[in-house]
Amino acid sequence: MMSLHISNYISEEGNRINTVYLNYALEIERTGSITQAAQNLYMAQPNLSKAIKDLEKELGFTIFKRATTGVKPTEEGAEFLHHARHIIEQLNAVERISQRVGNEKLKYKISIPRGSYIVDGFTCFLSELKLEKGMEVTINETNAIGTINNVVDRGYNLGIIRYQMVDEEHYMTMLRNNHLSFETIWEFEYVLVMSKRHPLADKAVITMEDLKNYTKIAHGDMELPHIRRNNANRPSARNVIYVYERGSQFDLLANVPTTYMWVSPIPQKLLEKNQLVQRICRAQDNLYKDVMIFREDYRINEYDRLFQKKLYESKVDVALLGY
Repeated sequence: MMSLHISNYISEEGNRINTVYLNYALEIERTGSITQAAQNLYMAQPNLSKAIKDLEKELGFTIFKRATTGVKPTEEGAEFLHHARHIIEQLNAVERISQRVGNEKLKYKISIPRGSYIVDGFTCFLSELKLEKGMEVTINETNAIGTINNVVDRGYNLGIIRYQMVDEEHYMTMLRNNHLSFETIWEFEYVLVMSKRHPLADKAVITMEDLKNYTKIAHGDMELPHIRRNNANRPSARNVIYVYERGSQFDLLANVPTTYMWVSPIPQKLLEKNQLVQRICRAQDNLYKDVMIFREDYRINEYDRLFQKKLYESKVDVALLGY
């Protein structure tokens, strides 16, 4: 193989390669598909294709070739990706070292699904932090693939992924392949949340047939292809509104009383604040699991333990409601 000095390509000023491009190439290698990689990276496929072409032009050789099963690295591309992976790992390691320096501002980053009990736990965690030394906190709400990428490639301390139990083998394989450790937080059934003024609000147990004339609200970036496949036995809603942030979902539920949403159980104080109720609905493939993930080489610290404690307390409070 040719000898590559990849350190020459790390971005400084001028036309050298940005490390973001390295992550783009690594995601394509991991998925074996430019289309899937673009979805995982939340960018348009043509933009990703152009970025890779620009990268290849800068390098002077082709990284990927098309195959019947997707895209595969060329000989030079495989060597480049090997070095790129180590570059990203080393940069993450340097960032972790800087976080441990006592006189520096601590950076704490966590990636989670859109689960109200998780946000409640995180809020309680923040309220107890001692911030004398300064702290920069990042919380990113995204789907399981986004969270795995955040923890593996983007320096996040912890992540929480949510998946249907029928998809567990798929996710366990993904965690092993990415050298991630994990701990189960909770197994639960999704419930329905709706306005107190919803026509079904007084029913203790709702059926799928009851929902057919009402509007479903769903998180647009949580509806991944394999999730839709596993929901094939669940009748599709006639009307669907896709949302991408938490505030709009509560506003819609509270102010449009013909809407409903499938969610993990919500703390009572949030239901009361938004004039909502949550109800049981019998449906197939309705068992979910929340799992905390972190890198195999990551050392759990005092902040992680405090967050885990507050998360557990929030989960217990919700579970005691009987949902």
